[in-house]
This record gives sequence, structure tokens and C-alpha cells, in this order.
Amino acid sequence: MTTVAAVPGKERRPASVWPWIWLAAIGLTVLVALSGIPWLNQYPKAWELPLAREVSEVVRWVIKAIFGVTRAISAALEVPVDLALDLLARNFKLGATPDAPVLPRLSWVGVTAAVAIIGYVYGGLRLAALGGVCFLYLALFGQWDSAMKTLALVLICVPLGVAIGLLVGILGYRRPGLNRAAIVPALDLAQAMPAFAYLIPMLMLFGNNPVSAMLATLVYAVPPMVRATTLSLSQVPHEVREFGQMAGCTRRQHLWRVLVPSARPLLMVGVNQVIMMTLNMVIIASMIGAGGLGFDVLTALRRLDVGQSFEAGMSIVLLAVVLDRISQAAADRKPTMHGRSRGFWQSHPYLWLAAAILLITTVASGFVAALHMVPDALTVTTAPLWDAALKWIVVTFFDAIEVFRTTLVIYVLNPAKNFLLALPWVAVVGLIGLAGYQLGGWRLTVLVATLSAFAAVTGLWEKTIVTVYLVGISTIVACAIGIPLGVLAARSDRANNILTVIVDTLQTIPAFVYLIPAVMLFRVGDVSAMIGIILYAITPAIRYTNHGIRQVPAEMVEAAKVSGCTPHQLLWRVQIPLALPEIMLGINQVVMLAIAMDIIAAMVGTRDLGQEVLISLAKADPGRGLVAGLTVAFIGIVADRLISAASRRARERRGLA
Repeated sequence: MTTVAAVPGKERRPASVWPWIWLAAIGLTVLVALSGIPWLNQYPKAWELPLAREVSEVVRWVIKAIFGVTRAISAALEVPVDLALDLLARNFKLGATPDAPVLPRLSWVGVTAAVAIIGYVYGGLRLAALGGVCFLYLALFGQWDSAMKTLALVLICVPLGVAIGLLVGILGYRRPGLNRAAIVPALDLAQAMPAFAYLIPMLMLFGNNPVSAMLATLVYAVPPMVRATTLSLSQVPHEVREFGQMAGCTRRQHLWRVLVPSARPLLMVGVNQVIMMTLNMVIIASMIGAGGLGFDVLTALRRLDVGQSFEAGMSIVLLAVVLDRISQAAADRKPTMHGRSRGFWQSHPYLWLAAAILLITTVASGFVAALHMVPDALTVTTAPLWDAALKWIVVTFFDAIEVFRTTLVIYVLNPAKNFLLALPWVAVVGLIGLAGYQLGGWRLTVLVATLSAFAAVTGLWEKTIVTVYLVGISTIVACAIGIPLGVLAARSDRANNILTVIVDTLQTIPAFVYLIPAVMLFRVGDVSAMIGIILYAITPAIRYTNHGIRQVPAEMVEAAKVSGCTPHQLLWRVQIPLALPEIMLGINQVVMLAIAMDIIAAMVGTRDLGQEVLISLAKADPGRGLVAGLTVAFIGIVADRLISAASRRARERRGLA
């Protein structure tokens, strides 16, 4: 009789029961769908809660109660906003009488030169040339006035957003319990809430003016700075903390002279995010009085004026690129040390130069009109060229474009939407809860099932399903394109260099701009919305996949090669399994960006929660907009929690937790 010794590590794992549970759940879903029981398939109207009406009543009551306070805040904030607008976009009028003297705004020549000088200080000749050429484009293409209105609000919002985010982040760092219980949930909700939802309460509280736009922008842009501050302070090395304490620093000195300077690199990343999100939101806030480039794009899109919308969109992109590159260069620049004898102006000679050029050109613009405003003879426009190019593309490739659009609608989009709409609401909530239980236990089950049921209880189930269908398809396509590109970038330095430039460029483009090429080619509808969502959301799939594969330990890769793995086996059996948590995080970010872009895409004809938010904005109905916004936020939270739980389990299975 022979005995076979058990080989360690070769024991077969017990078969999981989860496939059978899911099979039973799917079978039960089919039975419910075929049962014909009305209240199981469609949520009864009689059960719906009138939350929108109640919220509207509460908001109107609050507005009446604090009307004086909001007007005082608005009046106080109008001072810096008007100052920035007078400096960059309007002229200074010294007095209220019609014949009061007027001082000119900053000369376009001086502003362009100052931007080039700032670029040179932080990034050398290349950044100086980029800043100068981009601002010269704004002037020569007739976009200067609108661009300066946008830039004025950005210059006011960014310092306020950084200051508020820094203070709240410090509070969260000092009070971990408060951070977990209140600050982090508030940030989650603020970042999951669609941008348009912020416009409605600001419009009703502060009116249709730049101040409302500025406050909505602050609410949207502050969360990244709060997170960056809390994280950066908590990551300061222990020996640095001890050094500050041993040096006899007070608590305030320890914070501002030790912790904050040590956390500067990550804090500057937060500043960069505030700048980009501020610019993005200022464009959206053009709908409630911000004006500027966003208003130009919105007006042109409504008229389907492709040429004008493209020029205004390019101006937004160039302004975003300049601000992004300068802020990144400032974040990467190491502080220079000067002796105590050198004053501020001696330490910053280029600041003297920029101020002198601004002053001289602005004074001279009072006598030389060409320095105040670009002469019409010097301005150019490519709008007719783009209109003609679009007409040529549509005429030449009309059949191919129409076949693609029609095929996509008939065989992909409509079947997917109809299938999801036909599912019983009870079954959908139950399946989401089952996924939560498998990935995270009862607490996650209760959370995701409750948030999912909110859409049915508020009467927004159908529009929620339409949102989920469009976001889901766009996410699948974005990941199907982005993940292979990320793999390519991870395995080829040349491809990595090319894709890094593309990804960086895509991330600096405000969301509005993605709709322009989609509408140009595919008109309004779900196809245009889907293409805009894919372009906007694809970057995390590329970036996180690339990062995850490159972070696989070199010794693991070398061991696989020594074992005789082919490149194909190395990728699928070593690199992708070990990089799976990072890839899942990238998918999470794709979903969140897709949800955000889906709401903006409502402007090109979708019939989902985004349209609900736009209607509430047009009708000044705060309850309707806030309830729809909360529903969108809950979709994002459910997706985030489920994907995060799946990523955490993947890490645990591979011993990386």
C-alpha cells in the first residue's frame, strides 16, 4: 500500500457557492419580471415621496430667513470680483456720474508679456513661449474680453479655495474623529454631486451674477485641497516632526514652520487641482452670470455654430494649458534661499520687470488704442474654415457617419437601455445589495441598497436607469480602449512618452469642450453624449494601468522571465494580476468622471438625470435639482463603494493589503 504525501500549496480550495447564489438571484429576477405583479416591476406612484416639493419649500424658507445675510455676503464679495473684472476685462470708472473719468484696464500687451515672464521664471524659455503664444492667440482671435472675464474669476476663486481648503484640511488633520465623521463624508458628497446641482441654490441665494458663479465654483473646487492638505500633513516624516518639537516650537510654529513647509510638494498638487477644477466650474457657472468663454461656448452650442464654438473652446483649452503648466512648474520648483539682507523686490527681479511692463503698457494704452484693444485689422477668425470643413466632412462621409450612428443606436444603445428599463426595480436593488454583501458584508449591503432605492422612492427610477445605461456603456468602451493603451505605455517607453502627452492634454481640457467635436459629427443625442463621456473619462484607465504595471516589483518580473515565461504569459500571469488593484482604482475613476460628464452631456439631448438638473435650473426649482443631484451623487457613491471593495478583496487575495 502506497501513500501519497500531500504537497504543500497544492490543496484545492473549496468550491465557492457564490456562482450558485448569483444564478439563483438571476432566476428569481426573471420570475419577478414574468410575474406581472405591478408593484414589483414598477415602483407605485402612490408610494413616491414628494421630496422635491418639500426641499423647495425649505429652501425658499431659508432664503427668506437669511436674505439679508446673503445680500451682505454678496456685497462684500462683489468688491474683489469687480476689482478683478475692472483690471482685466473692464475699465475703471471713477465715480457714478455719466461723465466720470475712466482709467483703462490692463493692456493686453502687458498681460501677455507678464504671463511670458512668469512662465520663464518657473519653466524657462519653453514655458515662456507657451504662455506668450497662448495669450497672443486669445488676443488675435478676438477672444480676449471673454477670456479675461474667465481669468478674473479664476484669480479670485483660486486663492480663496486654497485658503479654505488648507484651513479645513488642517482641522481634519488635527481632529481625526471629526475628519472621519463629518469632513470626509461631506467631501464625498460634494465631489459626487453633479456640478450643475451647485448652481441652483447659489442662483436663488445670491442672484444671477458673478458672485453666485464664484461661490458655486468654490464649493466645487475646495474638496481636492482639503484632501491634499490632510494627506500631506499626515505623511510628514516622523523625524521631521520630532525635530520641530525638539527645537522648542510652539504648536502654531510647529504647524506653519515645520509641517506645512515639509508638506509643500503634495500641497502644490492640491493647488494645481484647485486651479483646474476652478476653471472647469467657472465655465459651467457661465449659466448663472459668470459670462466669459463658457457663455460663448454655451451660446454657440445652442446655435450649433461650430466655428465659433470651436474657437471659444480652443481658448478655454489654451487658458487651461497655461494655468496647468505654470502651476505644475511652480509645484516642482525648489525654493531658493536668499540672505537676510536681500529684500522682496531684490529677490524677485522678474516681478519688477512684469509690473513695470504692465504699468507702462497700460498707461500708454490711454493714448494708443492698439495697446488697449487689439485692432480689428489684426484679428483673425477660423470660424468659416471650421464650418466649411464640417460641411465637407458631413457631405463626404455622411453615409459612413450615419451608418455608424444608426448601427450604434439600433444594435447597442437602444437594446441596452430597453433591457435595463425592463428589469424590476426590486430585483435591481436586490442584486446591488447582493453584490455589496459579497464584497463587503452587511454594512455595505445596507448602504448600497438604500442609496439605490432612493431613486425609486423619489420617482426618478427611469431617468436613473437611463443615466446608468449611458454611463455604463461609456465606461465599458473607455476601459476597453484605455486599459490596452495603458498596457502599451507600460511596456514601451516610446509609447509612454506619446501617451503621457495625450493624457496630460486631455486632462487639461474642460468638460464643455468635449461636446463640440461630438455634436459636429453626430448631432445631438445619446451618441454624441457617449463620445463626449468616453473622451473625458478615458484618461484614468490609461494612467492607472500604466502606473500599476510599472509598479510591479522588478524581482517578480525577473523571476517570471527566468522561469521561462513568454512576454504574453508575463503580462497575463504576473503583471496584470499584480497590477489589478491599481487597474480597479482606474476603473473607479473612469466611472466617477463618466457620471460627472453625463450630467454636462444633457445639453446635447440626453433624457436622464442631467436633463432633470438642467430643467430645474431653467425653472429655478431648487428641490427638483437637489433631489436629482443627490440621486446622481448616490450612483457615484454606490459605484465607488462596490469597486473599492472589489479592489480591496483583490489586494487581500494577493497578500497586498
